[in-house]
Amino acid sequence: MRLKNYIVFFIVFGTIFKISAQQDVHKKVKIIDTTSIGKLALYDLTQSINSVGYSFSRPFHWQKKDLTTLGVIAFSAVSISTIDDEVSALFIKNEPHVPNLFQEVGTRFGSPQVYFISNAALYGIGLFTKNEKLRRTSVLIISSSFTTGLIQSFSKTAIGRARPGGEYKSNTFKFWSNEPKFHSLPSGHTVLSITMAHAIAKQFNNTWSKVGVYTLGSIAPISRLFAGAHWLTDIGVATVLSIAVVDGVDKFLFKTKAYDLTKKQKTISWNLTYSGNKIGFIGTF
Repeated sequence: MRLKNYIVFFIVFGTIFKISAQQDVHKKVKIIDTTSIGKLALYDLTQSINSVGYSFSRPFHWQKKDLTTLGVIAFSAVSISTIDDEVSALFIKNEPHVPNLFQEVGTRFGSPQVYFISNAALYGIGLFTKNEKLRRTSVLIISSSFTTGLIQSFSKTAIGRARPGGEYKSNTFKFWSNEPKFHSLPSGHTVLSITMAHAIAKQFNNTWSKVGVYTLGSIAPISRLFAGAHWLTDIGVATVLSIAVVDGVDKFLFKTKAYDLTKKQKTISWNLTYSGNKIGFIGTF
């Protein structure tokens, strides 16, 4: 097993251990769950399906504030896209100076294979040990990633944005293209990496633990910029999409009381701010 595989292994199981260890710290007596593993698995599957359905139904319930937020995000993406070519050229130029391990780890963290193997390990341990927090975390990850995965797959084909590093500029589009070189927006690696990182970070109360998880989650998006696989706006849009879906699913699982946790999981509260000639969002933990 090579070094990068060891890194992925220890990060996954280190995360499982920390999440598991936090579940019962506020309980003096741990009640043994006598429900069969089969019933628990069926219950978790039902919650995952319900969460995906909830996610896709939310646009039909958006209010004026939500539409305004969407408009601001779209405007911000268009604004940032004006510097995509320059930013991409800068990252690609400096790619030879980036350690190979960084690029390899980034590629693996954002790959579907490692993503689903990691979540399968997380859920498997949670299921067979009947650890409710691990099971809920895994349901949050898989339902969020399924939702974001479908959205990003459809968007890539529909939008047909050209990838950097070739003869095309960032404003080149070929709508409904099946060619991989026109599948840049949004970044699939970023969607998977940020979805998992944000879902896991929400399980910790310690700020430094959150920072560590988000730092690891950012490796894949940054490595894609160095590799010349995506533009900066591809990364930004994918990040916003992932955070929005994870927060929505997390809120749904809490509101429906699908899992009996001692307290509500923390979310990032996003506030729209104006300052002079600037506009943006501030996230509060």
